[in-house]
Amino acid sequence: MQDSRISDAVVHRLPRYYRYLSELEAAGVERVSSSRMSEDMNLNASQIRRDLNCFGGFGQQGYGYQVSRLKQEIMKILGIGASYKAVIVGAGNIGQALLRYRHFGDEGYHIVAIFDNDPEMIGREVGNHRIRAMSELPQFLKENKVDIGIIAVPKRYAQQVADDLVSMGVTGLWNFAPVDVEARRGISVVNVHLSDSLYILSYRMRENRKNENN
Repeated sequence: MQDSRISDAVVHRLPRYYRYLSELEAAGVERVSSSRMSEDMNLNASQIRRDLNCFGGFGQQGYGYQVSRLKQEIMKILGIGASYKAVIVGAGNIGQALLRYRHFGDEGYHIVAIFDNDPEMIGREVGNHRIRAMSELPQFLKENKVDIGIIAVPKRYAQQVADDLVSMGVTGLWNFAPVDVEARRGISVVNVHLSDSLYILSYRMRENRKNENN
């Protein structure tokens, strides 16, 4: 069980471990050491061991980690494989792209509806879903147990949408609006800023150019 004192930095590395182990498993690798993980993932081996020890370790000295078991343990920690239902609020470019992404369902995340308040969008078919009017959202959430609300609306509407979703029983918010949203204690919120990755890329490119010129 995850300890509440575990840092966000550790939690943010877990998906990297999961993806890496999935690749090893697909390649038929049965066992891996923290040293090999360190080389392949460009992480410090002691950091990897500390991260995994936060959740029980799962390895044996001189043996390393059993790939399939460690992958399964990280899946459990991350909640991958459990079944979650999600709705998207906002049928613009981001909302439609998320709706069309097929691999969410493979890992237990099922988008069951998409909503918008634009009369020109309502009724259109996107990814086998009819875009529903926002006015339908309260009744839909009343009739369907939905775990995750995906927010893909302009920034001025984001907090209100978050508040509305929480008031209707949604306990997880995945926010793609270009502003952070907040929620009361007990509600899980992840704010995604797509531009952040681009900023980091431009920083690294700038640093590489500086190093090449030195």
